[in-house]
Order: sequence, then structure tokens, then C-alpha cells
Amino acid sequence: MRAAVIVLAVAAFLAASALVARWLTTDNAERAKVTRLLQAQARGDATGMLRELDACAAACAERARANARRLRRGGPVQIVAYDSATSHALAPRTGVTRVVWKTPDTLTVVQCVRVRRAGSALRGLTVRLLALSAPIRRTAGC
Repeated sequence: MRAAVIVLAVAAFLAASALVARWLTTDNAERAKVTRLLQAQARGDATGMLRELDACAAACAERARANARRLRRGGPVQIVAYDSATSHALAPRTGVTRVVWKTPDTLTVVQCVRVRRAGSALRGLTVRLLALSAPIRRTAGC
């Protein structure tokens, strides 16, 4: 009897750990997608940006091209601040992530990324980037 209780407790712990790991991995996936989007932008690669943006219609695509031209910079992208409205979501959610980034020789740039998470912690969450704003004032919110 005691062994069965221990086995059940271990199984419950492992199941809960797997769910938490899946949930936290989604936060990392979102940040990685946003970082790839900003890296493409800093390279001036509008095509690379459009690969990261899902369902990017005409106005979205034009803004991506304009951002790629305007925000082209040398050096690696450094994320200075990252504030996600979808962080730690257990269920589907759409929100805006405010990201502050720079390259070693430039001042910071602040932009807003519209993010959609789909799925659930049980089935798995997916992350889609829907839009990237033009730069906003450094003190502005999204």
C-alpha cells in the first residue's frame, strides 16, 4: 500500500513538472521569435521579418519594409527590456509585448509586437507574431 502511494505521488509530481516545463518553454519560444524578428529588422532584412510575422497583410508588410530600411544597424541585437502581456498565459491569449532593444553602438529603440498564443498548457501552446510597430517614444507604453 505504501509503495503504491509513493508511486502515485512520484507520477503526480512528474506530470505537474512536465506541465510547468511546457508552460515555461512557451515564454522562451515567444522571446526567441521576437528576437529573431528584431535581428532581421536590424539586418535590414524585410523578407526575414515577414517570415516571422504570421498573417501579415499589406499594411503590415509595408510597415515591416519601412522598419527594415529605417532601423538597419550593425552589430548584434541586445534586448534591454521585455514586457509581455501574454507572459505565463495558460490559455489562448492575444496581447502586446513592449520590447526595448539596441545594438552596441546605438541608442535604444522601443517597439510593440502583437503576439497571439494558442492552445493550452495541457495540449501545448503555440506562439504567433502578428505585427510589429514602428518605433515609439522611449517612455511610451504600447
